[in-house]
Amino acid sequence: MHISRKTPEVRVPHLVGLMAVDARETARARGLFLNAPDRPDFHLAVVDYVVRQYPQPGAEVPRDSMVYVWFDFGPGEGGGGVHEPRLPRPPRGGLQRELDEPGDPSMVPSSP
Repeated sequence: MHISRKTPEVRVPHLVGLMAVDARETARARGLFLNAPDRPDFHLAVVDYVVRQYPQPGAEVPRDSMVYVWFDFGPGEGGGGVHEPRLPRPPRGGLQRELDEPGDPSMVPSSP
């Protein structure tokens, strides 16, 4: 969507979920600038996804305003999940050790 230069205020688009390259293009098309406080190399970012933005989508701001986007969750804001490699590593064995196949040579019964 292209907005005429005569429009003094624009609505902030929804940028969360967009890749960096698409977020920049969407903001530029609305006459807005993007800044990423957590990414000093933001101008080089392409496939990183926006996880947060300010101002919120739909807010009316003056043309040429700055919209802030983040690509990483801040402390206590989520972003959980398993990040490999986990340290310390889990102990070896587990189910593989417990469920050896019948006839496995390492499972020879000991003599009484």
